[in-house]
Amino acid sequence: MASSYSFDVVSDVDMQEVDNAINQSVKEIATRYDFKGSKAEIKLSGEEIKLVAEDEFRLNSVMEVLKVKFVKRGISVKALDFGKVENGTLGSARQTVKIVKGISREKAKDVVSDIKNSKIRVQVQIMDVQVRVTGKDKDDLQQTIALLKSKDYGIELQFINFRS
Repeated sequence: MASSYSFDVVSDVDMQEVDNAINQSVKEIATRYDFKGSKAEIKLSGEEIKLVAEDEFRLNSVMEVLKVKFVKRGISVKALDFGKVENGTLGSARQTVKIVKGISREKAKDVVSDIKNSKIRVQVQIMDVQVRVTGKDKDDLQQTIALLKSKDYGIELQFINFRS
């Protein structure tokens, strides 16, 4: 029997699914009646999505289409950090959306403090953009996962690398 078990808490996004969601959004916008004859674009560059539309109302519609496609592809909307809307020439509107990957240092500290305050007998350490949880009992690790699922940290958490 193993002396300790561990798992990692991460916040990751599958970029292939992001690309698929964006392609589906572009196709839907091209075929929707309310976008006929209007300029609306969605472009992915690196880990940023650029949204452009004729006006702020259409920009909000583009954003909603994008959110729906992300959810259908199994990507949490929490992985999107929407920047402020910028006004362009001739009344057009732009917005930059960043894709959030990894757990920031502040959120990792929140995760660690919640686990420690719960008095579950596990050890927690922050490792760059992930948190490692180690314990002697699998049940303690399962309690920790349940605890983290019940809290909202503003990001989507995944639990990977369960090791014994």
